[in-house]
Amino acid sequence: MKSDAFGVRASRSVYRGRILDVHEDTVRLPNGSEDVLEIVRHRGAAAVLPLYGPEDCQAGTGPDVVLLRQYRYAAGGTLWEAPAGKLDEGEAPESCAARELEEEAGIKASRLIPVTTLLTTPGFSDERVHLFLATGLQEGRQALEEHEVIECHRMPLAKAVALVLSGDIVDGKTVSLVLMAAIAPAVWGG
Repeated sequence: MKSDAFGVRASRSVYRGRILDVHEDTVRLPNGSEDVLEIVRHRGAAAVLPLYGPEDCQAGTGPDVVLLRQYRYAAGGTLWEAPAGKLDEGEAPESCAARELEEEAGIKASRLIPVTTLLTTPGFSDERVHLFLATGLQEGRQALEEHEVIECHRMPLAKAVALVLSGDIVDGKTVSLVLMAAIAPAVWGG
């Protein structure tokens, strides 16, 4: 049971799964009322946007990013996403980002830049996704898990921004990473 300023009165485990748990918490809210809330507990995740600087691109086209087309059953189809994955027990977010970058995209990075941490759905979940930009890229070894259906696509950052603005990229962590890379190039050296 998590205790906080709002006052957890009771907590009951409703479901325990491989990637998340569901709790029913009775809490006292800041206004003094009580409520029973269904809360999804999640270990967290990391996502990383690989960036090739102008020096690694054809003249006048950079910077480039790598995005994945990944099948997501829960979303009803294939999405554009940055490489990402769940944190293993005790794993640091930076280690997770580096691992997922190589496993899903076949890329190693000499530099991972922490950008921010997002709460994905704070109305009912404590899941946090740690966001990173990756530079100093070199070829690694892609190692997809059996259940992963992924295609890698390298494209100009400007095209990725256009995909966000057109509504073709709808994954929240990816929208955040693409727009952060575009509006704050000084963060990653672009």
